[in-house]
Amino acid sequence: MNRDWIATARTLSQALPYMQRYAGATVVIKLGGHAMGSDQAMKNFANDVVLMRQVGVNPVIIHGGGPMINEMLQRLNIKSNFIDGKRVTDHATMEVVEMVLSGVVNKKIVQAINVAGGRAVGLSGKDANLMICEQTDQDLGLVGTPKQMDPSILRTLFDQSMIPVIAPLGAGHKGETYNVNGDTAAGAIAGALKADRLLLLTDVSGVKNDIGEVVTDLTASQIRKMTLDGTISGGMIPKTETALDAIASGVRAVVIIDGRASNACLLELFTDHGAGSIIRPR
Repeated sequence: MNRDWIATARTLSQALPYMQRYAGATVVIKLGGHAMGSDQAMKNFANDVVLMRQVGVNPVIIHGGGPMINEMLQRLNIKSNFIDGKRVTDHATMEVVEMVLSGVVNKKIVQAINVAGGRAVGLSGKDANLMICEQTDQDLGLVGTPKQMDPSILRTLFDQSMIPVIAPLGAGHKGETYNVNGDTAAGAIAGALKADRLLLLTDVSGVKNDIGEVVTDLTASQIRKMTLDGTISGGMIPKTETALDAIASGVRAVVIIDGRASNACLLELFTDHGAGSIIRPR
């Protein structure tokens, strides 16, 4: 008998307890540019998400799209201003952001999941009042912070075995459209759903200690300590802050994963090994 078939059967058998563990669980996934950088990466991600849904997991995808936004702004010759490295989102920029995120990027992910055999539905935080925001900083323009969440539309989709794919845009109290940081949006949605897991797919292997080794299991208090002493710094700080906020909102655990690795989500959920750094309340 072919050894590859035997190995596949053994792998499936070993995954059974984890599949049973996550049956009916809600898993929110923040998808960044790494998994959207090639057709093959997108296909692999879509296959993983469809498999998760097939074994009873309720996956929710929140995506970014910064590189695609930058490309479109350049094509349209719309110049951006920056304050401390953060883009000022004026009305002209906001129109492009919404067009790219809710249009091009969102539908590309939806199509990939549907081609893989799933039933994906594209949304933004504006739909069904999923994410009501307030302006984060007047100087930054139409950038929002989620303040009121109504995830009922997502539960309705779960009941129909559908996979929500969400662009990180929010509505204001007076009908404004706000651009929301993708990690922030994912954390807010995971918290509103009291998700079992929030998976933050990144371009790094996880949270590292002071000698550069990935720490696979962390508590919220350890994260705070590592941030205070400078072990966690730079671009990892917003990721861990999102994790702490999500945990405080009722998410059972957050995992910071290297999204460049093949089948990263499946490794985390359905194997002993896991992937990246898991952060738990205590």
